[in-house]
Amino acid sequence: MSKQEIVNLAELEVVTRDIYDLPNRQPRMGGVLDRRMGVSDKVSTCETCGHRMADCVGHYGYIKLVLPVFHVGFFKHVISILQMICKSCSGVLLEEADRRRFLRRFRRPGLENLQRTQAFKAVNTAARKMLYCPHCGATNGTVKKAGALKVVHEKFRQKKTEEEMLEFRRTFNTAISMGNGELAPHLGKAQEDLNPLRVLDLFRRVSDEDCELLGLQPQFGRPEEYIWQYICVPPVCIRPSVAQDGATNEDDLTVKLTEIVFTNNIIKSGLTRGSKGTTTAQLVEQWDFLQLSVAMYINSEMPGVPPMSGHKPIRGFCQRLKGKQGRFRGNLSGKRVDFSGRTVISPDPNLAIDEIAVPERVAKTLTYPERVFACNIEAMRAAVRNGTDTHPGANYHVNGRDGFKRFLKFPGMREDIAANLRVGDVVERHVRDGDVVLFNRQPSLHKLSIMCHRVKVRPWRTFRLNECACNPYNADFDGDEMNMHVPQTEEARTEAMTLMGVKHNLVTPRNGEPIIAAIQDFITASYLLSRRDRFFTRAQFAQICSYFGDATLHIDVPPPAIQKPVRLWTGKQLFSCLIRPNKSSPVLVNLESRCRTMEKPRDGHAKEMSPNDGYLVVQNSEALCGVMDKATVGDGNKHSLFGVILRDYGPDATIGAMNRLAKTCARWLSNQGFSLGINDVTPGRHLRETKDHNVEVAYQQCQELIDLAKRGKLENLPGCNQEQTLESKISGVLSSVRSDVGEICMTELSRHNAALMMAVCGSKGSKINVAQMVACVGQQIISGSRVPNGFQDRSLPHFPKKSKDPPSKGFVRNSFFSGLEPTEFLFHAISGREGLVDTAVKTAETGYMQRRLMKALEDLSTHYDFSVRNSVGGVVQFLYGDDGLDPAELEGNALPVEYHRTFRHAASKMAHVVQRPLLPYEIIELVHRELDAPRFQRVCTAKYIEQVRAFCHDELAAHVARMREAYGMYPALERDGDWDADTDLSLGADAAQQSIVANKARITEAILCEFLQQCWEKYMRAKIEPGSAVGAVGAQSIGEPGTQMTLKTFHFAGVASMNVTLGVPRIKEIINAAKVINTPIIAATLVSKSEQAARIVKGRIEKTYLGDVASVIEEAWSGSHTYLGVHIDMDAIQKLQLEVTLDDIKRAIVAAPRLKIRDERITLLPHKDRLRIYIYPDEKERDVYFTLKQLKRQLPKVVIKGIPLATRAVISDEKGERKLLVEGYGLKEVMTTEGVIGTQTQTNHIMEMQQVLGIEAARNSIYHEIDYTMASHGMSIDPRHVMLLADVMTYKGEVLGITRFGVAKMKDSVLMLASFEKTTDHLFDAALYGKSDSIAGVSESIIMGNPAQTVGTGMYVHIGDPLTPGRR
Repeated sequence: MSKQEIVNLAELEVVTRDIYDLPNRQPRMGGVLDRRMGVSDKVSTCETCGHRMADCVGHYGYIKLVLPVFHVGFFKHVISILQMICKSCSGVLLEEADRRRFLRRFRRPGLENLQRTQAFKAVNTAARKMLYCPHCGATNGTVKKAGALKVVHEKFRQKKTEEEMLEFRRTFNTAISMGNGELAPHLGKAQEDLNPLRVLDLFRRVSDEDCELLGLQPQFGRPEEYIWQYICVPPVCIRPSVAQDGATNEDDLTVKLTEIVFTNNIIKSGLTRGSKGTTTAQLVEQWDFLQLSVAMYINSEMPGVPPMSGHKPIRGFCQRLKGKQGRFRGNLSGKRVDFSGRTVISPDPNLAIDEIAVPERVAKTLTYPERVFACNIEAMRAAVRNGTDTHPGANYHVNGRDGFKRFLKFPGMREDIAANLRVGDVVERHVRDGDVVLFNRQPSLHKLSIMCHRVKVRPWRTFRLNECACNPYNADFDGDEMNMHVPQTEEARTEAMTLMGVKHNLVTPRNGEPIIAAIQDFITASYLLSRRDRFFTRAQFAQICSYFGDATLHIDVPPPAIQKPVRLWTGKQLFSCLIRPNKSSPVLVNLESRCRTMEKPRDGHAKEMSPNDGYLVVQNSEALCGVMDKATVGDGNKHSLFGVILRDYGPDATIGAMNRLAKTCARWLSNQGFSLGINDVTPGRHLRETKDHNVEVAYQQCQELIDLAKRGKLENLPGCNQEQTLESKISGVLSSVRSDVGEICMTELSRHNAALMMAVCGSKGSKINVAQMVACVGQQIISGSRVPNGFQDRSLPHFPKKSKDPPSKGFVRNSFFSGLEPTEFLFHAISGREGLVDTAVKTAETGYMQRRLMKALEDLSTHYDFSVRNSVGGVVQFLYGDDGLDPAELEGNALPVEYHRTFRHAASKMAHVVQRPLLPYEIIELVHRELDAPRFQRVCTAKYIEQVRAFCHDELAAHVARMREAYGMYPALERDGDWDADTDLSLGADAAQQSIVANKARITEAILCEFLQQCWEKYMRAKIEPGSAVGAVGAQSIGEPGTQMTLKTFHFAGVASMNVTLGVPRIKEIINAAKVINTPIIAATLVSKSEQAARIVKGRIEKTYLGDVASVIEEAWSGSHTYLGVHIDMDAIQKLQLEVTLDDIKRAIVAAPRLKIRDERITLLPHKDRLRIYIYPDEKERDVYFTLKQLKRQLPKVVIKGIPLATRAVISDEKGERKLLVEGYGLKEVMTTEGVIGTQTQTNHIMEMQQVLGIEAARNSIYHEIDYTMASHGMSIDPRHVMLLADVMTYKGEVLGITRFGVAKMKDSVLMLASFEKTTDHLFDAALYGKSDSIAGVSESIIMGNPAQTVGTGMYVHIGDPLTPGRR
């Protein structure tokens, strides 16, 4: 703001430091609490507008400073401007040609933030190189900061200016002669001081055109306006006084302002004529103090100013804005809300999946404002009569005509209001059954952490939900609390129901897998019910069927599976009923899927014959074989029962089936009983003996390995030393013990063992848990290796020194049933502690990573042309994910259709239609005809049509042709000229063979048409909606799995010693676009696959030191000369396959930078394979001894061959593929090494990929690296999310990390950047450069209270023909 604007805005000038008039403690006129600026108590009124505190908006004052001071927020910029202008004429230090060129750059319309800062930097660099001003010829040196808020101009820094410097020094002669020698020592430090007064004068003389070159916009702000001359005094309401027993407690800002006024008055009195006068030193000191006070008023944590000890640090304006509790993040982006409740949660399987039980006392407090209409007037009257204390009542009534609000606490008033209730009034009624509420659990890591439920008001005090809905919230019932919010308008309720309803979020958008499904007890009960030997009498069967619903469902009981001697029904029939309770239900499920534990059938039988009933087959909703376990009714599997119902029949049918399952399982299991006792973990004798035998054998093997290692006979693994090889082999032996024992448990324990049953069906626990309880706890791992030594040469004093045997290194041979020994207990506790620490660290790391990802991607959305754009319309992807499909709607593995299952489904659905089977060529023709029809061509991508065509050709037509051929008929894959439907192509096959072929490969026209119809429907369903927040969902999909990843993970890339960083640290490296990474590895494909060739290439690449090939380095002293003799071991060179000669070694020594040895000082003795380096005394070092010793120390470290930045190369032999893995940097050099295929060589270091191969390669690299890291932790993420992240990081043409710097380059919006990090820096920048914010993105819209304009329902609506060219 200019000084004129500051004065115009203000109501008064603040002139006195006194706050109150003393006897009556009234605010002083002209003080910083003057009542003309507003009031901070509830009694008095403002003297400007006459309002009380609640209604007065507050008014400004101003302080006129006697001397100008620097503004701490713009101090950095002031220095940059001073570096660019002449310190005598104020012109910009540029030649005319450059000036015009830069002006053109700055005046370009639509200049982005990134380009503008680059242009500013270019001007700054050019101007700082100018020594003499092109306009006035004055000398300009370097301008730099000299302490807090001090600027100096070092004119005579360059050698050219020596003459001028001497001239300048001469001006001090008189002062030196009079100063008694006190001044002389300090003369060298004399520089030109640029004080605010001087700078102000310079800035005033800068022309408007020059302002543009400084990156400023003169119509909004000239440089002199960024130096304080007048200070705004903010209204009293933002710095209120707090009254405390007679005295008041003043706000930090008020105190600072009084300090500023006081100092200003001292300087004023010092400068006025006729005053006592003051010395210059005192004046400058006061000026500096004023400068500091003003700076602290703006930013109290100013760099270079130590905080006052003993005092609470004051909060300046910067501190009030920044950080998590600041104005931006604490009061604008996120606020406290009304109409919300929070309490503990508990489970209730009798609720529907999308219901939530709300305690009555919560329902009576939270209200919904319902408008009165003719249809609901009676219900509203009843609610008003019930009042505040009886549910369902109402708390307030708002008169529709005058907006008067009344509290319905008092009975007399209620009757009156109920009688006079009119249409148009608003009744704030209690929440009641069927209302829409949002339910949320922190931390909200993905969009499913807040979903919309329907209310069921119930007694008691907890929120209750169906356990199936726990997964998306990641909730359990060990004391978790959750929040509930009541939307307050009809639009909000509709939107919540449609977008956030539980039934619309059954799958996770991360990869389209079901996330709301049966868990824990439900899985156990399903497994027990569907086992092979589970039979029910009619009474039992009917009883369990009645559990399905609450006596509201008609159920057709199927015929019994066993008729004689007693009619019995199976558990599988129960599930058939559960999926399709009666004939009117349209749900016909067709599914073939592996169960969680499936034993392969012996002798090549079909999968359905699995000995443990581990293959589920459902046809037309009849369960034929297989059990219901985690893989078939649980979450995380697209081929589970609920996943298939959802894809084929929609969310309502899925929710219905899930509700039936939840009720049945809970009710049946509570009658049946399922518990775990001590007898479940008691091992049998055979198990104990087997375990003891196994452990003893393992100990014996370990001891043998240790003995071998002691004698040095252990063969090293590639790239490992003895120590690492021994550890690796012992770990292998010991880890196999636990897994073997685990397998024995599976066979030894009874099939009715509860723990085993849960492990098999996947409801809780694993084989390892069972084995640890029953047999053996196993090896304890601490940060990736066995227990390290805590004492000298041993892990604990209980063991002998240098011991490496299993017990001393953390192998626990006992089970939890038998109890652990003290040493074992300690090792187990250490390992457990590490897990806890890891989790705590990981939570913070991933939380911050998630926030950064979210901020970078939040405003990306799909548009009506299916492109992905940011809030200002910049294109990030031309077609979302290369195919425009929504990851949440894909039923295949990243494909919209699971072709095999869909075809089986179509065949089962259309089995009743009587038609002749099609011949292979007819299948192909029908498919071509359908796929070339406009409905496919108009909306499907060519790639998808080709996929469907290929499937029909390869899997259907070719299959039929193979079957026909196998049974002696003509395959008929292609039509011959005159064939028609009546042509006999059976080549005389008999009826039996024809019917076999018809059974094995029956494809009719109805089946094929149904299949293609399904393919079309599923593709249309999978198309992404315009306005989808693909950025936000992508960020969540990458950030959310991060919490399940382990933090410190190393993985061996096919070679024992090649550690590759994985897990959270690796993801962090990738998205930060780190310049230096932990384990850079270049994977090079070799031209020749032989081992010898690989060794030669390895020798060319790997850094080889002189010390590796020198057998002896000897000193030789004689009277005439001194030299170092280096004996080269040619055998070693031969073995290492190095292509090195003595000349190469000589050249390397000469080229070594530190040694400074000239060519002529080295002589070669080729016949002896030796070099001599002669050493002579030089002028620096007369004594040869020290030079020789230093050289002898440094020679072994001279690199004689290989790439300097590649630390080592390892040959890996993976699946018969020989590759060279190079640790370190130097991709370009490795690619161009002879023997390496350059086009198949890449590094895991993204920045190097960009420098060597360009931005597209970097984008690919980001995609593959994130994908690889996630996959190695067993996380599946849809490729579209990762692709989007890679595109966002590279679409500006350079790799931008998702850090505060990268995000600032990606986004131009000031408010968005201010709500991310470095709040005040962005605000000061925006003020200086006159930036404007279009309020288009998500963060800005939230801060301003607008709906987001480019995402979701806030997006503009596209009206017109739905299939205009733009839409297609």
